[in-house]
Amino acid sequence: MKNYYVDLHIHIGRTESGRAVKITGSKNLTLKNILQTASSQKGLDIVGIIDCHSPEVIKEIEQLVEEQRIELLPEGGLRFDKTTLIPGSEIEIFDEHCKGPIHVLSFFPTLEYMKKFSEWMRPLLKNIHLSSQRIYCDGRTLQQKVQELEGLFIPAHVFTPFKSLYGKGVEKSLSEVFDPERIDAIELGLSSDTYMVQGISELEKYPFVTNSDAHSLGKLAREYQKVQLEDANFKELVYALQEKGGRKILANYGLNPLLGKYHSTVCQECGEHVESEESCSACGSSHLVKGVSKRINELKDHKPPTRHRPPYIHQVPLDFIPGVGAKTIRRLIEAFGTEMAILHEVSVEQLEQVVPKKIANLIDLARRGKLNIEVGGGGMYGKVIE
Repeated sequence: MKNYYVDLHIHIGRTESGRAVKITGSKNLTLKNILQTASSQKGLDIVGIIDCHSPEVIKEIEQLVEEQRIELLPEGGLRFDKTTLIPGSEIEIFDEHCKGPIHVLSFFPTLEYMKKFSEWMRPLLKNIHLSSQRIYCDGRTLQQKVQELEGLFIPAHVFTPFKSLYGKGVEKSLSEVFDPERIDAIELGLSSDTYMVQGISELEKYPFVTNSDAHSLGKLAREYQKVQLEDANFKELVYALQEKGGRKILANYGLNPLLGKYHSTVCQECGEHVESEESCSACGSSHLVKGVSKRINELKDHKPPTRHRPPYIHQVPLDFIPGVGAKTIRRLIEAFGTEMAILHEVSVEQLEQVVPKKIANLIDLARRGKLNIEVGGGGMYGKVIE
């Protein structure tokens, strides 16, 4: 068994031809750039790219296979250099059972299954080329199709106020929209962690995953997990989610929830953080963006946890740390290889040989979750305070 670093929620901004996939994604967030960055800079062993349903993206993958730059793995997944690609798709559900739109992630073992899924979805979407499109079928039908194609089904960033399962999608329970038996994991999202959601008993049966939801190359591995596998492929990933044969998630790494864009409730009119009131104490407005922390407290039934969870390690990405810009990150990667090495293996003394002592200490405090943080909310990230 070996340990692998896994980020399963990465968008494609543009195709090689310049066609938009994730409109809000960076223009240089292309398939090749993602794979090269994940392998040579970030140190990610497995990536889930969740816009692989787009026909131009499929053609780009096929071209890389033809050029022998991608290897099709017999146990599922596609190997590029040191990184395995798991093809996936993010889809928006808003059927008659939903209170609001819900984003979900689907992953497939092979490119052929991904192509079949794309063709099945094409008449059910307005634009098959774009990311995160609304599908005109109900949630359970989508789950059934994913299962037919041997895929994984994971509700995305489930507590964020917009376009998520608990944020707006359901009143109280995921069973209002989905078949609970056809969910393979729950993605927590940037404004929550394992410890916050203890006490929501219907989530006890599911493993938690933490992913970046990257819209730019720099945000790859903003959140990720360390997973124990025999090899980096789709079948082993499934076993890890099912905790079979010693495969398992060893640790989730993510932002301190206080840094998340939607952790606290914020007034839309004046930006004031609102603790418990139904209206803003500063301006009197009732137009509030409910924070993840408040929504989680509404959902708790306070039954004691029954499942042993891996540790959730609060980790601030390098580009959140004051004084650590692109040049500093480049210098660190040149010295130590990948961001995973910098965050998990390199000593403070080694860091001090490359960057000033103050920055080396800040990096060490960040990876130990010891930095001071100004809370985020209302769509604004929190900040690290020196």
